[in-house]
This record gives sequence, C-alpha cells and structure tokens, in this order.
Amino acid sequence: MLYPGVDDLWFVPLGGTGEIGMNLNLYGHNGSWLMVDCGVSFDEPLKAPYLDEGTNTTSASHQHVHRVVAPDPSFIANQKEALAGIVITHAHEDHVGAIPYLWQRFQKPIYTTPFTAEVLRRKLARSKLANKVPIIEVHADETHHIGPFSVTWLAITHSLPEPFALKIDTPVGKVLHTADWKIDANPITGLPFDAALYKKLGDEQILALVGDSTNAPKPGFSVSERSCYDGLLSTITPLSGRVVVGCFGSNIARLISLARIAKKTGRHLALYGRALINMYGIAKQQGIWPDSLTLADPQHLGYLPAHEVLAVATGSQGEKNAALSRMAKDAHPHLQLEKGDTVIFSSIVIPGNEETVGRLTKSLDAKGVKVIHSADSTLPIHASGHPCAEELKLMYHWVKPKIAIPVHGEEEHLKVHAEIARECGITKHYVGRNGDLYRLSPQPSIRRQVVATGRIPIEQD
Repeated sequence: MLYPGVDDLWFVPLGGTGEIGMNLNLYGHNGSWLMVDCGVSFDEPLKAPYLDEGTNTTSASHQHVHRVVAPDPSFIANQKEALAGIVITHAHEDHVGAIPYLWQRFQKPIYTTPFTAEVLRRKLARSKLANKVPIIEVHADETHHIGPFSVTWLAITHSLPEPFALKIDTPVGKVLHTADWKIDANPITGLPFDAALYKKLGDEQILALVGDSTNAPKPGFSVSERSCYDGLLSTITPLSGRVVVGCFGSNIARLISLARIAKKTGRHLALYGRALINMYGIAKQQGIWPDSLTLADPQHLGYLPAHEVLAVATGSQGEKNAALSRMAKDAHPHLQLEKGDTVIFSSIVIPGNEETVGRLTKSLDAKGVKVIHSADSTLPIHASGHPCAEELKLMYHWVKPKIAIPVHGEEEHLKVHAEIARECGITKHYVGRNGDLYRLSPQPSIRRQVVATGRIPIEQD
C-alpha cells in the first residue's frame, strides 16, 4: 500500500490524465489523501470478461458499450480511512458525475460551491443517497483545512457558473490545481477572469501547477462567451425557419445568451432534454438566471409559426435517445423539423463521437434541414471552456511554478502542454497517465504505473 510520509507530496491521477473526461485525482501527504473531482465518461466500450449467453463461459474478447463509465476507485477505496475529504471543482459531469455511484466506497465529506452543491444534491435525490452525503459549501477565497491539506478556492472562468481552481497548501509545498479554465473577460455568468489573483501566486513559491491541457495544441486565445453571443445572434437573425441549437446541457451562459437572442429576434425559446431543464431550474434557484428572460412551454412551441421558434436541445454528440436525434427521426412528441429549418451545433465534436455526430447530420440533411457546425462556421457560434496556448503561457508567466504537470487531455495534448511549459522556463515537466505516481516533494520525479487503474461500467446500453 502506498503511504505518503511527512516529507512527501504526491499526485496520483486515477482518471482524466491521458484521456479527456472521467477526472479523479489524488494528492498524498503525511499519511492522508485528498480527492479532487470524481467524474464520469459516456458511451465507452470496455473490454471486460462477461458471461456469454448460451455457452455459460466467460470471454474477454468482446466489448460492451456502457452508457456511463467511471474510474476504478479501488486504490483509494481500499484505504478510505486515509482519505481526508473530497473536493469538487465544478459541476461538469466529467468532474462530479461519479459521486452518486462511488461515494458509498469513500463515505467522506464533499467540499464544493453552492451551484455545484445543488447540482450534486439533485443527482443524489435520484439515488438512495438523498440527504446522506455531507456536503460543505465553500465560496471564493475561502480556505478549508482538510486533513493535512489547506485548500483555498480561487475564482476562475469556464463555461458554467462557479468554476474554481484550487491552491493546495502543505508544509512541504503548494500546488495550483487549475481544473478546467480559460481567460474570459466577458463570461456572461460570474465575474471576469481576475489576472491579479494569479499574478499574486508568483510570489508564493508554487511547487507545481497541475493544469488543463485540452486546448494546448490550439494557438492564440479561446473565444469569449460574449463573442459567442454575437456570433449566434448574427447567425440566427437572418434565418426564417425554425432554429434548433444543440449545446452542452451544463452551459448556463450559452442558454442565457440564446434566451437574449430569442427576445431580440422575436422568437420564443424552449428547452428539450432533461439536462437542460434541470440546469435551468438550478440557475433560477441560485439567482443566476435573469428574471427578464422567460421560456416557452416546450409542448407549445410546435404550434407556433416556424419563424418564431428557437429551441435548444440535448444530443449535440449524436446520442441516440437525446432530443436532437429524436427530432431528426420525426420521433419527438413536441417539435417536428421540416425543410427550411436550421440546426446549429453550438458545440464541438468530442473526440470519439465523430461517427455518431456524422449520422445525425446525415439524417438532418435528408430532411432538408440546414446544418451548421461550429467548426464550419465563419462566425464564433461556440466558445470552448479551456485555455489555448497563449492562455497557458500567461498562466505560467504569472504563477512561476517549479514543476508543470499536464492533465485533462490525451497524450498529444499533454505533450504540447509540457512543451509550452518548457518554453516558459519551467524546467521540470512530467507527461504521464493514469496510475503514475508524481512525486513532487522532497525530490521531484515520476514513477510509471505504480497504481492499478481502469474503468468500471455504471450503466450499459
């Protein structure tokens, strides 16, 4: 059993390093572990033994596609008495989605912000864990002592309310764990990115920066949510038929932008898909949704003239049972699409989903529905929540860590991130993957595949 000593500061990713999604990170110090995030991935094929029907034998040569997959938590679940607590950085599924399925294996308090706490409570309400999980709400600039770790929540910008980076302080070193972030001066929800907050860290002798690598290969800066609003407004204004926008359900800022666009263009906005409706309800409850913006009943939108319809639907990744796919098959009970209508993908195609998105696009094309993908648009109709190369460079110049640890990306993303860190003068940078032991103190190094990792199915199609 790995046991971090009083002089040790370790980092061990069980999920999310060498892949995009399914984040689960551990920090070890003085006999204790701190978990940062506990997320899921979707529609993953897993190679695993199962019982062959009719033969009563097991086989590992087949793959099942599981709708929801989580990191195998056995390493920390087997020593849960050493786990001091769980911190959730924000409310995206790849950071919080596994809690309802895995928490029983840990049974430790969860620290997170009010918006994320409400998202989590609603998830738990659909499980047997309703009102059983201790959730401690935290706010910007607060510091909480969790075992031997002092954790400070640092406001940052991303693509949903209340994203936070973490400063994790121990007697043997400080770590900046950025989680997902970008530099956004006009984020629609929340405050603009505060560069001064991160410049101050440059004087604190940060030992390591553990950071988002998703957009490291992309030059320049990420698009602001305000620019995305402008691009969507310019795209939607001249259209005469129904407009359906596919976007990620958690992107409250995008939903607010679309509600403003509907009001400005004389259309009525309705939401199709449980995730969208749930996030809207949380935003209303938390005071994030503007009172001046109203939604139409989704059951009524189908009766309106085509030029008055603006719908937002789940399924931008081609999920077969989501609202967009049902509309493409004329199988949605409340909204039918016709020739002359337009579907806008205000999203990217997540790697691995090219085939399903391609099938959805073909189905829409066959109906005579115009399809606009963000990658093909000359206007900014999607804004990523992750930093591009120039944003990473600025963060390294401000924070000046001694060690760079790229995470949240596939191997190519991690390598480009490490090269950016090197160009910024960071002499130690480690490209690893899930199961590696990053020893930050007393002597920085990386040991490969020290911890057994894997994926476990939660739901199967």
